[in-house]
Amino acid sequence: MSVNITFMIIMGSLYACGIYLLLERSLTRVVLGLAMLTNATNILLLSTGGFQGLAPLFKAGIAAEDYNDPLPQAFILTSIVISFSVTAFMLGIIYRSWVLSRQDEVQDDIEDRRVASQSSFDAEDDADVPEDTTEFTPPEEAEEAPGSLRATGQSTSPEAKE
Repeated sequence: MSVNITFMIIMGSLYACGIYLLLERSLTRVVLGLAMLTNATNILLLSTGGFQGLAPLFKAGIAAEDYNDPLPQAFILTSIVISFSVTAFMLGIIYRSWVLSRQDEVQDDIEDRRVASQSSFDAEDDADVPEDTTEFTPPEEAEEAPGSLRATGQSTSPEAKE
C-alpha cells in the first residue's frame, strides 16, 4: 500500500494551522483550530484505509486484499460525532462569554499572575523530613509506661482471661 502524498500535505498543513489557532486567546479561533484538527484527523483515518477497493461485502471469487477496509470509515463517523459535540460545547462557551463580558478573548487571571510571580520554595513541602514520622509511642516505651497492663504483669489476650 502506498500513501497519497497530497493527503499527507493537506493533513500536515491542517494540523499545523489547527495547533497554531489553538494557541490563540480568541475563543472563536480556538473553535476553528479544533475544526481543523478534527478534519486533519479524519484525513489521517481516511488514508489508513488504503486506496479505493471493492465494497466490504463478501463474495466467493474475490481475493482478500481487494476489499476495502470499513473500520477507518467507522472511525471517521465516530470522529465526526465527537467533533460536532465538542464544537457545540465550545460555541456554548463562546456565547456565554460574549453575554457576560462582551469579549471573545480569554483574559489572564489575577490569581494566576500572583502565583506565577511567587518563589517556587514552599516551607511545608520543602522542609527536611525526620527519619521517624510516626505519632505513636514505640512498643519498647509503651511497655515501660506507668499504668500499662504489661508493666503490671497482666495480659490482654483472650486466652489469658479464661
